[in-house]
Amino acid sequence: MRKHVHALGGASLLLGVSIIATQAQVLEPTTPPEPPEFAAQSEPNFVGVSEILGFEALDEYHEPEWVTENFVEPGLLPPVEERLPAEPMVYKTSNMPDGIGVYGDVMRHVIGGRPEGWNYIGGQSQGWGGIDIGLSECLTRTGPLFMVNADELEPLPNLAKSWEWSEDGHELTMHLIEGAKWSDGDPFDSEDIMFFWEDNVLDSNVSPLNGATPETFGTGTTLEAVDEYTIKWTFQEERPTQYLYQMAYGTFCPGPSHILKPEHPNYSDNTYEEYKNAFPPDYLNIPVMGGWVPVEYRAEDIIVMRRNPYYWKVDEEGNQLPYLDELHYRLSTWADRDVQTVAGSADFSNLEQPESFVESLRRSAEETAPARLQFGARTIGYALQMNLSANGWGDPDEREQAVRELNRELDFRKAVTSAVDRQRLGNSLVQGPFTAIYPGGLYAGTPFYDRESTAYYPFDLEGANAVLDEMGLEDTDGNGIRNFPEGGEDIEITLLANTDYATDTNVAEAVIAMMQPLGIRVVANFQSGTSRDDSAAAGQFDWQIVRQGAEVASVVQNTVALAPVGPRTHTFHRAGPDGELDLMPFEQELVDIVNEFIATSDTEERVDLMHEFQQVYTENVFAVGLTQYPGALIINKRFANVPAGTPIFQYNWAEDSVIRERLYVPEDQQTDAALFPNTLPGEPGSDGPTEGEPS
Repeated sequence: MRKHVHALGGASLLLGVSIIATQAQVLEPTTPPEPPEFAAQSEPNFVGVSEILGFEALDEYHEPEWVTENFVEPGLLPPVEERLPAEPMVYKTSNMPDGIGVYGDVMRHVIGGRPEGWNYIGGQSQGWGGIDIGLSECLTRTGPLFMVNADELEPLPNLAKSWEWSEDGHELTMHLIEGAKWSDGDPFDSEDIMFFWEDNVLDSNVSPLNGATPETFGTGTTLEAVDEYTIKWTFQEERPTQYLYQMAYGTFCPGPSHILKPEHPNYSDNTYEEYKNAFPPDYLNIPVMGGWVPVEYRAEDIIVMRRNPYYWKVDEEGNQLPYLDELHYRLSTWADRDVQTVAGSADFSNLEQPESFVESLRRSAEETAPARLQFGARTIGYALQMNLSANGWGDPDEREQAVRELNRELDFRKAVTSAVDRQRLGNSLVQGPFTAIYPGGLYAGTPFYDRESTAYYPFDLEGANAVLDEMGLEDTDGNGIRNFPEGGEDIEITLLANTDYATDTNVAEAVIAMMQPLGIRVVANFQSGTSRDDSAAAGQFDWQIVRQGAEVASVVQNTVALAPVGPRTHTFHRAGPDGELDLMPFEQELVDIVNEFIATSDTEERVDLMHEFQQVYTENVFAVGLTQYPGALIINKRFANVPAGTPIFQYNWAEDSVIRERLYVPEDQQTDAALFPNTLPGEPGSDGPTEGEPS
């Protein structure tokens, strides 16, 4: 691997020397402009955690009549009270916008992804669009936090119903919900937790889908099972409450160990690839802890999920949730999802492609429109991320290594960011007050953002070209493309981008066009979702266009992704084969700030640290911010209990934030859209759902 570094040592040295000659500081930052006013945004109703949920035993419990008549009375299923924990999670009526619901009906989704299979913790995608959120539950929960009072802001309990810290703050004891069961009736307990931790997170041969690594929960962190329903974390830091957010979707969502464990290489003759792929999409009825179980898969057509008869949450009247019997996921495109939801042939969409905003708003404003639109804050944003690892991550060839050396030059990053006309880029996506100029780092309008701490390099193509000239990056062969120093090859950079979303493609194409006048040839490497994710995780990119995650919107969610605090925590700078990170000085500053932020619970100190983070990040152009904009929740007007001001993305996606298990359709508005009425999930791996005895 080092041969790449040595082979380009001359070019690297020349680039380093050229910085000495670039003292004119042609490009100077300023504060970014204020985002435009956007009147269509809605605000949530803020409440305390105890007003949302609790855990308690109720006097009686209920379920849909057809479950009792067709499954319980014939002896095919235990009574509902025997299927629930001793103290189930109880959702409070006062926090339900429309109150206690009724059973029945279907929620129809459309997605552009395709399921690889059901082994989420082994690295398989379920196709996104909320499928995984419907079948997976995690230790904690963050989606609904958008409505929680600021002074109570901490992840909600979930599979872990409570926890307490040791006196020295290094140990966290968690109490799991007792008596909960997987959808096939197998008990959920600490064995499921430890299988996820020991055989998936700690096993470097496994790559859980949402990137859970040991460092995600703190370097040196350990986890042990105290008993069947108690686990204990031990951290190097003192009272790092930040990691509670990491225990939510999707970095600590255990799978059914009684099904997965026999396929794992530690307990079988399987390879890791065989383990990952042991549960393909047509393996139906996989046991879940979520509200719905996949019971039907038709390639390029549909996934159907039916209610989980062992779901461990109820309302205050003892009605076992979910209210909705069935979920559909039509396999189409992401753009089609918006179209069908606005038209009424689907029920739920995260409107996240700004190209659709104007037409969707126009259609939803019509009196006969079947869906309503609800815009949140500008918590969707795109950035151009450069691969900053120069010591072997992704096994770079000679050209790729030279690009990485270039990426690590501050003046080069300044030139690139100054060559981006963000106003024009935003307008190319959608006209109107939707998009805002995004310099990078934290999003404007979010709690930890500070405009005065944000360094913004305005569009200045002339200045950007001048800086590259001074760096010695000139067009020596006259073909319009700059060359590496000393008559080197053309500077050609590959740009990784996702083809599943039109916005990703449009942003990538805009960046490619804007680099041409700078004399940099950027070549698109368009890949579909899973392939693109695999390439990014493997470090096989020069630059990438990324729709960023929760870390830059909430900061407290996935905080470790803000900087390369561990060998594998970051998206565009990871360790080489030797496990070492080759951090630049400003990156070490960012790492130190993030670690301090994680280690403190002092509110004022955390705010100050994030202001410092924003300054270091944007002054050094850690990533090139491009544009940010709001998303809109599109939901059919039939559905009740939709919380006001639900963002499509803040702490998590809206499928989690709306608390789908509480959504319902009033009886007089219910449809006959169920494909498998009066059925329940069957045995794991069996073909389709199970029909009960006729009532």
